[in-house]
Amino acid sequence: MSIIDKIADAARREKKTIVLPESWDARTVKAASEIAQRKIADVVLLGGESGIANVSEGADLSGVRILDYENAGNFDEYVELLFEMRKNKGMTMEKAAAAMKNPLYYGVMMVKRGAADGMVAGAANATADVLRPALQVLRTAPGIKLVSSFFLMEVPNSEFGNSGVFVFADCGLITDPSADDLSEIAIAAARSYKALTLDEPKVAMLSYSTYGSGKSDITQKVVEATELARQKAPELMIDGELQADAAIVQSVGEFKAPGSSVAGQANVLIFPDLNSANIGYKLVQRLAKAEAYGPLLQGIAKPVNDLSRGCSAEDIVGVAAITAVQAQHL
Repeated sequence: MSIIDKIADAARREKKTIVLPESWDARTVKAASEIAQRKIADVVLLGGESGIANVSEGADLSGVRILDYENAGNFDEYVELLFEMRKNKGMTMEKAAAAMKNPLYYGVMMVKRGAADGMVAGAANATADVLRPALQVLRTAPGIKLVSSFFLMEVPNSEFGNSGVFVFADCGLITDPSADDLSEIAIAAARSYKALTLDEPKVAMLSYSTYGSGKSDITQKVVEATELARQKAPELMIDGELQADAAIVQSVGEFKAPGSSVAGQANVLIFPDLNSANIGYKLVQRLAKAEAYGPLLQGIAKPVNDLSRGCSAEDIVGVAAITAVQAQHL
């Protein structure tokens, strides 16, 4: 059974409500139908029925709640709440009303107020447009300094990681993380991995160097990040700096990092910057024909997840299942 099938099963055991705001997108409407029919989550699709019908392509939406949000009874309440939350930032009632007509803002406010447990968007919106309302309305989770992202990767027929399952971070958001940022990313990624796989995270802080084989400012950043992460989360297995082969290949790990509890067994890979992370996940996705789910967000108070604008309907179904399971762990 694939990791996404296992996550979908977990979602079914404790059903959550997921809001999909991009109802003008045919892939989103098809995904809403699939999520409902497969009982992965209760689905709310934001938009008018006539507009949705134009892109539904015969999809069965009998199990989907369609919400004409601009005419919903709580629309004015949400406008006032957004105004109160943002008035010190220059928000006016007029600006709040205009913002709430954007389904991304309305969807996030549903999550804020408990009318939904999570939101999935990005098939038809840029990452920044998805992230902005999430940060303005939901903000970061208690004790979290940084919102970051990760990819859930599944490499077919692989002996590495947890039967080919990994978390890669941060592949989509933080361009040039500091040592402290990297430590926060590592801890969040470990917890994301645990929540989604129920397996014990083994976190490798990646570099071109293993245990001082190369020395430079960029390797030192990874060394410092490793130490900070261990101090902040001593219960986690975190090691670094490690080269990629030392992180995932048992024989190489034993040779280059003898005695490490992570080397050769890593299932959470933390990259030193966005360049290496984005390149790395795309190479694995294409060359190894891996499934790549993300970029998934971590550190927000309640789950909101982004999609690639090139995603399929099935990708949206998978991310909705992941979002539902994230909501179970709040």
